[in-house]
This record gives sequence, C-alpha cells and structure tokens, in this order.
Amino acid sequence: MRPITPRPPVATPSLDRRSFLRRSAFALAAAAAGPTLLSACGTDSAAGSGSASGSRGVTFLSYLPLETLSLAPELLAVAGGHFTKHGLDVKLQPVKGSPQAMQTLLAGAGLVTRVGQIDLVTAVGKTNQPMVNVGSLTRASTVRILYSKKNPLNRPEDFTGKTMGVPSEGGTSDKLVSLVMSNSGLDAASVKRQVVGLTPGTFNLVQQGRIAGYVVSLDTANIVVSQNSDAAVFDPGEYVNADTQVYVSTKENVRTQAADLKAFLAGINDAVAAMVADESLDETLKVLRGAYSFATLDDDEIAKASLRQSRDAWTGGKPADPFLVTGEKAWSTGYEELVKAGMVSSGLDPRVWLDNSLLSA
Repeated sequence: MRPITPRPPVATPSLDRRSFLRRSAFALAAAAAGPTLLSACGTDSAAGSGSASGSRGVTFLSYLPLETLSLAPELLAVAGGHFTKHGLDVKLQPVKGSPQAMQTLLAGAGLVTRVGQIDLVTAVGKTNQPMVNVGSLTRASTVRILYSKKNPLNRPEDFTGKTMGVPSEGGTSDKLVSLVMSNSGLDAASVKRQVVGLTPGTFNLVQQGRIAGYVVSLDTANIVVSQNSDAAVFDPGEYVNADTQVYVSTKENVRTQAADLKAFLAGINDAVAAMVADESLDETLKVLRGAYSFATLDDDEIAKASLRQSRDAWTGGKPADPFLVTGEKAWSTGYEELVKAGMVSSGLDPRVWLDNSLLSA
C-alpha cells in the first residue's frame, strides 16, 4: 500500500485482540475470513475513526474485502465521523462471502451486515432464519460481469455452457448468475461456477479462456476496463430486479439493540447524503483518502466514475426520496422473482422479513 501524507489516526480493520479472543464465534469466523486486506494506522478499533470517549462499540460484517468503493458508505461513515456523531465506534470486519456473513451474524458476532435481497430472502424463506432487512442501500444492481470482447457475453444466451467466476459458492453472485439465466427462460445449471478472487488480476483467467467472465464490484469493473482494451461489461441489472443490497440484522438484535441499529443506519444515511450532495466528489475523496488507500480509491477517474454509478443505485434516480427505505412493492417484486426461479417457496409474505421502523423519520 503506497503511503499517504498526512493522515489522521485510524484503526486497523481487524478486530482488536481482546474482542477477538472474547468471542469464540467471532474468532472462528474471522479465522475463516483470512487476513484482512485493508490496513491503516492508529487506535485499537477495527477500521475506526478514533471514536469519541463513550462511543458504543459495534461490529459491521462485510461480505466484501474492505478494499472496494462498494463499501463507500461504511468507509465514509467511519472516516467522516458519521458513526461517531451518533455515538458508535463501528468496526468493519470482512468475512468470506454473504453466506458466512449471515452465519456470523446469527452466531452473535456482529450487529449488522449488508447482503443482497437474493441472499436474505432465500435464507429466511427456506429455513426461517431469524433475520430481517432493516434498510435498503441500493435500488439497482451494483455489480457487473466482466468478459473479454474476444468471447463476448452480450446476452444471457451467451452464458450457456460457459464457466463463470464468482467470489463464493452459494453467495449473491452465484445466485445472481442463476437469476440472469432463469429470468431469460434458460437453464441456470448450464452455467458452471468457479470460485475466484474479486481483484482486477482475475481478468487474466478470462483472457486465458479458463473462465468466460466473473462477477465484480463497480469499481473493479471500471479499473479492469480502463486497463484492458479487450475488457467489456455485462449489467445483470437489466435482467434481475432482486439484485439490491440490504442491511440485515437478527430479530434478537432488533429487539435488544434497537438504539445501536438506529444509530448505525443514521450514520450510513448521513454518509450517503454527504456523497449525494457532493456533486464533484472532491470532498468525499479527500475524507476517504485521509484514512484509506487502495487502487480504485487512489485513481481519481476510477473512483469518481464508481461513486457516481453507486450514487445512482443508492437513489434509484430519485435523490429527493428518503435513503435506505425499502419499498414494499419492490421488495415483493424481488420475492416473486425468486419464487419464479425456484429459489424460494411461493405463498409466503415477504413483508415479515422487512422492518423500516429503525430508520430516522
């Protein structure tokens, strides 16, 4: 990681040792997650901003590695002091994929995570896991599928018989590929899956013909396209409605830690509002770079393009509407899509998996 000068004290994004050892469930999850990929200097709270004395410590479980602008709301809420303003010292803890994020949440090792509607609905709809959507960050897809122009993936039919790279087995990206196929009347099983890294370097596997494409974040897609003349992008959001990102907690946390969840969501709301208001994104990048450094953040063109695309997804084209509120109609539409794809049973009421009450009025 290249040095940045000067930057205020911030903490490493791995758990402090005392908290790590105190909770065996978290120890197991963190060990499975492997080494943390984003590091910074400073105090002993994870990916923290140096919280004010008396702030309540909570953990956000990220299914993504922290070196991505897909986590811009969480990163800015830490670096910009938005969580601190609401009395929280938030640790950002990466785990490997959305299935593990939900398992770790259920084990009691975190307050909240962010996963796809696809993951939450299939989990609670199939096994009645006690989890609930407490706020929707995106109202459109924020992932892309990278492929080579030499072997194009212009439409779902082009996926048939190919191998697609996904970051985890059974996670959002894996299910998303299935939805792209099933929504187009195609056999999802005709697409093989291979677990690969989310990094720009994985595009080499595409160029070598070992995989046809792979699912990545917006900023990774942007940097790969900027560096490879043969790279192109497929937008799964053109075929899938359920690919939204939602904040998820357990019903127990909603009952016993409502104040912490409200504060967390208020911090996210403030961070999103700051980025939407910052038309040039210059101030946003200044604050983020004061705490973090990674490839897509450090490149002005890539960072701004990625944040603008994310901003469109956060607002759904309606920046005047309240952030994070989940519309019941859109939520039910996503559920029906998953029913049609055979991923969840029909006849259920998706509204019981939704709770907007923790959002500020």
